[in-house]
Amino acid sequence: MSGRTVSVSEGPRLARSMAIGPHTLTADESEPLGADTGPTPVEVLLGALGSCTSMAVRASADRHGWPLDRVDVDVRFDAEGQIVRRITLAGDLDATQTERLLATAGRCPVHRLLTGDVTVITVPVVMAAPTGSGDGAARERG
Repeated sequence: MSGRTVSVSEGPRLARSMAIGPHTLTADESEPLGADTGPTPVEVLLGALGSCTSMAVRASADRHGWPLDRVDVDVRFDAEGQIVRRITLAGDLDATQTERLLATAGRCPVHRLLTGDVTVITVPVVMAAPTGSGDGAARERG
């Protein structure tokens, strides 16, 4: 897992800027709630699963020297709220190689995170409104 912190800052309306190391991404909601300036947070999550799956499969094929020409992953939620991941493998793969690559997909870090027992710890930080102290800077409480 990455040791980098993802920092999220407010933008206009519901748009959010995500800073991850030297990278910046935008998340937003579709209209009318947001301005659709980026994917929704759920779409970002699905993109994380799809890209992680693709990377894991590619790395495994390359490590074994298998003839995987291309791996494409489509991810969506179905009507029951389940994540549906469609993995397309192109190349001169035999049945055993295909089976092993698909098994690798289930072991990518994002898949394991989503299907494992994950705990989210919330650390509240409340910024106090500036007072008449003269410096105008907010002070952190908590």
